[in-house]
Amino acid sequence: MADWLAAIILGLVEGLTEFIPVSSTGHLLLTQQLLGLEDPRWSSFIVLIQLGAILAVVALYFARLWKVLVTLPTDPKSRHFAISILVAFIPSVLVGLFLYDFIKAVLFESVTIICVALIVGGFALLALEKFAPKPREHDAMALSWKRSVGIGLFQCISVIPGVSRSGATIAGALTLGLDKRAAAEFSFFLAIPTMVAASTWDIIQSGASIDWGFGEIIAIGFVVSFISGWIVVKAMVDFVARHGFAPFAWWRIVVGVIGLALVATGHVA
Repeated sequence: MADWLAAIILGLVEGLTEFIPVSSTGHLLLTQQLLGLEDPRWSSFIVLIQLGAILAVVALYFARLWKVLVTLPTDPKSRHFAISILVAFIPSVLVGLFLYDFIKAVLFESVTIICVALIVGGFALLALEKFAPKPREHDAMALSWKRSVGIGLFQCISVIPGVSRSGATIAGALTLGLDKRAAAEFSFFLAIPTMVAASTWDIIQSGASIDWGFGEIIAIGFVVSFISGWIVVKAMVDFVARHGFAPFAWWRIVVGVIGLALVATGHVA
């Protein structure tokens, strides 16, 4: 397969799955295996195109985020929101720093773990759809710091590939009493520092292996990731408000089962 076509496919997978609770990492690793992309440059490619998807969130929420930034010194609400994102972000930083080598060397090498995590996470989302407590919070930018820390702790579970960062944060938000719209939006906001930090750390750790001569292919994936991520983020909040998270739960289960079948038949390692 031509590199440019593989870049488009992976860029689409990243952008379409980063912000919905189906595990972009799991989908990317499965797609990479199915396409037979064994060149180490593709691992660096996947890290870098994640920044394209994050840029989509910044672009769509730019006005609100810019207002928070410029009013930080004068507006208590802006400071409260900034601190709520910070305290939700810190737990995953600590887990990532201490467990980075284990996560990369062990968990990311197991397609079976990814597929099982997809299935278990799917059933967890279905359970939350039915048994989540009645929403008490409706504004993603005005959460208590206690709830923010709780969501941050849930995000730590997503170090297991296949769990899904957005899936873990949304599940935590629903469990802690956010409505579906607020849960999705807080997940978007928390994704910005989390994914920038994770991608930066990955680049630092693997910088020597990044082939910048592969830059044109990376650029294609980045742009495709940005465009598809922008479309998903723009549509996601209204979609979950109408349909909930069950469609994503069933998608996870189907992909996980197919993945396990591919492992059993030797089509993926």
